[in-house]
Amino acid sequence: MGRALRTQAGVKPVFVSVGHRVSLANACAHALHLSPRYRIPETTRRADSLCRRALKEALGEA
Repeated sequence: MGRALRTQAGVKPVFVSVGHRVSLANACAHALHLSPRYRIPETTRRADSLCRRALKEALGEA
């Protein structure tokens, strides 16, 4: 189960789903709490940024 959740007004929703011992309501509350400024939760934004940086370094790009 999941939900399309708008973390900010006027932006596309993010899709939130249940996890191990996490209800849909709690998952949505956490996603909203972690998205104070941007559409994507800060933990996801940070992980994406770090992965992109590591990929650039691995491929030898500047």
